[in-house]
Amino acid sequence: MSFIEKISNNFDEDEIENEPYVPDYLESEEEDSFENPLTYDIPLIRPLSMDDMVFVFDQIVDEGNSVIVDLGFLEEQNSDTYQIALEKIDFLREEYDVGSVLLCKTSEKNLFLLAPSRVKIVKNE
Repeated sequence: MSFIEKISNNFDEDEIENEPYVPDYLESEEEDSFENPLTYDIPLIRPLSMDDMVFVFDQIVDEGNSVIVDLGFLEEQNSDTYQIALEKIDFLREEYDVGSVLLCKTSEKNLFLLAPSRVKIVKNE
């Protein structure tokens, strides 16, 4: 008797199923009780110069990470650098299909969510 035959004799045919494994949290009938076990960390970056903005763009394009960028400091210190940063964000949107959302604009903060094309941004209204 082969090894596989010994194993198959130890199991009933009912116990051997060809259905895929479904975790318990997905079998819940109630939609409200569903909790997503996955988390996604998005770093907040406050660039102080264009070198920092290059790092932000590398994170999005090369690494495929989403970031939240606070351009408030650049806006206060140097309007030329701020304008260049906005142009770079527009370039990313056009050339790399990067999603961007203005999260907050106050006198102190100017927050943008920037996400690579593989991350879909859903806006609920």
